[in-house]
Amino acid sequence: MKQVARLVWKLRIWKDTRGQDLIEYALMAGFVAVAAGAVMPNVAQQITTIFNKIKDQLTNAASQG
Repeated sequence: MKQVARLVWKLRIWKDTRGQDLIEYALMAGFVAVAAGAVMPNVAQQITTIFNKIKDQLTNAASQG
């Protein structure tokens, strides 16, 4: 276990914060969408449709390389 801790310290994985903001904003947007869907059930289907379109676009982009 100490060897893993030393390796992590040497690689400075814990201090690398690049890209952290983007992930936080994406999570926040997801939470807001879920909350809006829970508060306004009529909007839930529209949110589901939007996320499905995003998923389809990401899947297509990943398959094209």
